[in-house]
Amino acid sequence: MNFDQVIKERHSVRGFLDTPVDAELVSEIVDLAQQTPSWCNSQAWQLEMTSPDTTRALSKLLLDHARSGNPSQPDIAWPERYTDIYADRRRASGYALYESLNIERSNFDRRMEQALENHRFFGAPNVAFVTSPKDLGSYGLIDCGGFISTFQYVARSRGVASIAQAAPTMYSALVRDFLSIPDDRDIVCAIAFGYADTTHPANQFRTERAPTADVVRWH
Repeated sequence: MNFDQVIKERHSVRGFLDTPVDAELVSEIVDLAQQTPSWCNSQAWQLEMTSPDTTRALSKLLLDHARSGNPSQPDIAWPERYTDIYADRRRASGYALYESLNIERSNFDRRMEQALENHRFFGAPNVAFVTSPKDLGSYGLIDCGGFISTFQYVARSRGVASIAQAAPTMYSALVRDFLSIPDDRDIVCAIAFGYADTTHPANQFRTERAPTADVVRWH
């Protein structure tokens, strides 16, 4: 795949096969993603990588905790609200997902069950939890954002599908304890990855992107 093709064809996958990604291929993806630019070359990111057995064990804990209705606080505050075009884009993405799964907007039970798929990691065999040093604050988070994008594009170029997830960070205390993540690091997000189930209905839709004229102001 050429560079343009990788950029255009990457999308968030919400249905995976249970085939694990070979450890050598994971290392190859991370090695290339390490070229991500960062402030003062600080390379803020660290990855907590799970193998299939660990992924399943963590998923069970997350599901049990999610069903208990007692979320812990994420390390990084979620957006206070979505307004204007940002709210429109968020709604459009959610509606497209529900439509692909034939879930009516009024069917809250099915919507909740679909939300729990986040804690199943959509069936992905491998997950990388991305963490950043608390001391680096926003700059570390910006660095991690760059790394997350690069990781996903490199993975796509190797035929590996992925999705960056915020939902598991709702239970940051549980994840921190399970993976022995030091207290001086923030859990930024999870990246579930593996091989896409191309027949899964949730993988049949694509989100739209704003035209360049909407995001660029020339001076």
